[in-house]
Amino acid sequence: MKFHPLFIALVSTLALSAQDHSHKSSRAITFPDVPGYKTLKTDLHQHTVFSDGNVWPTIRVMEALRDNLDVISLTEHIEYQPHKEDIPHPDRNRSYHLALQEAKDHDLLIIHGSEITRQAPMGHNNAVFIQDANKLLNENAEDSFAEAQKQGAFIFWNHPAWYAQSPKGTPILSDFQKERIKKGELNGIEVINTGDYAEESLALALENNLTIMGTSDIHGLIDWDYIEKGHDRPITLVFAKEKTAESLKDALFAGRTVAVFNSLLVGKKENLVPLLQACIEVEKAQYINKTSILEVTLKNVSTSDLIFENQMPYTFYSSSPVFTVPAGSTKTINIKTLEKKDGITLKLKALGAYVAPKEQPTIEWGIKIDD
Repeated sequence: MKFHPLFIALVSTLALSAQDHSHKSSRAITFPDVPGYKTLKTDLHQHTVFSDGNVWPTIRVMEALRDNLDVISLTEHIEYQPHKEDIPHPDRNRSYHLALQEAKDHDLLIIHGSEITRQAPMGHNNAVFIQDANKLLNENAEDSFAEAQKQGAFIFWNHPAWYAQSPKGTPILSDFQKERIKKGELNGIEVINTGDYAEESLALALENNLTIMGTSDIHGLIDWDYIEKGHDRPITLVFAKEKTAESLKDALFAGRTVAVFNSLLVGKKENLVPLLQACIEVEKAQYINKTSILEVTLKNVSTSDLIFENQMPYTFYSSSPVFTVPAGSTKTINIKTLEKKDGITLKLKALGAYVAPKEQPTIEWGIKIDD
């Protein structure tokens, strides 16, 4: 059977389109599960043309699938609508519904959210797990927060150190925020937003028992703002019992999170230490022939480069005490144990990780040595 060249070209184009729409990518973000929990990769602060972003909601879904995320939320500004002359939409839920439709055939959770946008001292805050964004549009910020809480929302403070609202680049915990925390209307805080990490925001999270968050706050394209600059997007790892919206919500309210941006990991000690332990697997532990020098090969199963410093009583042979285990790769270290042992405790300080301002955790792995 002969086929017309135009028919062949059309079939080829359709095949390529189907392949493109599969969302397969080599840039997948990966982190292991931790004991008792599934590690969900989330970005709960994003924008589209339905507020001040530059892309259609379907693009956010496609980007998330390419990045191997588990959960996203499109948190449009409900008050700030710069594209409304071109895209009038009295229904503030429209962005969510478009994303939901695009994601229906994929294993990606779309969480309904909106951004309550005010000047300081109220600032910008995301409410996720809402039911109706239209009801959050109130003249008084207090009413918007109360309505979000009424809808069962998890609410977090966005970029509290943003210099446009805090010229010194440090967050100011106002009476407004204190009252929201007291009423249970403020549950989390971004310690990483875009490329910014604020130690002061981490301090506020720990002092006020707020959930630690990291988000992209993307307005343009993930490729342009992150990938082409050699970065992964900032995300929040959430440790949930299962991959469901209900379990995710429970974990966020319980504060089981770690904020991640490239090789920077920030979280409470009880969350960060198990994650780092799970990120490193010991592939080999064996003495070099006729020596008491132990050769240990470590594999990093995450997509963050992990930087460590030796904290053991043993020193290294032909290696710096500070070393990196590259993302998805291995690093071999040689440890001078002075005498042969059946096992040791590998003890390393995680230099790119923080459990409090300027406080880095020390991680331990029990190693059985091969004969």
